[in-house]
Amino acid sequence: MDDSARPDDAGTYEPAAGAAPPRRLRADARRSIDAILNAARTVVSERPDASMEEIAAAAGVSRQTVYAHFPSRDALLAALVEAAAADYSALLDEAGLDTAPPADALVRFLGAGWRFVDRYPLVLNATANRIPRPEPDPHDVVPPRLERLIRRGQQEGDFDPRTPASWLTAAVFGLQHTAAEQVASGRLTAEEAEVLCRDSALRLCGGAG
Repeated sequence: MDDSARPDDAGTYEPAAGAAPPRRLRADARRSIDAILNAARTVVSERPDASMEEIAAAAGVSRQTVYAHFPSRDALLAALVEAAAADYSALLDEAGLDTAPPADALVRFLGAGWRFVDRYPLVLNATANRIPRPEPDPHDVVPPRLERLIRRGQQEGDFDPRTPASWLTAAVFGLQHTAAEQVASGRLTAEEAEVLCRDSALRLCGGAG
């Protein structure tokens, strides 16, 4: 490599005087960003007030590298929540909610939620309200998908049509949040909570438990 340009921790080249403008090593930068976000997901779940230095150490990069990609802690947390939202959306896309039989689709919806919470336990942390919300927020995007599923179940005769779908949607989310909190507090195992939540949601909607 020409000594006129050397890569720094952030994956960019710092040129010598008169050299070409810096160019980003896209693969290296992407790996650094992924490592930082993965570390933040773990560290912030355990310690919501974790510093940028702690996150950098967990990611195996320098503090300067973290700041090169995320100019502030708030920017890093916003990127983390955006990544979480994208992961949740992908899990729901993979679940085939619009094509599976309604009762099966409801079980798949709940399963996607459990996988999301397992990957991002920070959403259950009592201080999570200090974490910036993404645009679009999953709290705005996910409920309509569940409500559409429940309406389809009511139209096809799988779910009881006498209860408004909007109410059932809110109730199912409430069940899952309560079940997850029971796990977080140690009152239930994850397996127990998932089964109880699934059976309760199906009974609530008028499907078979």
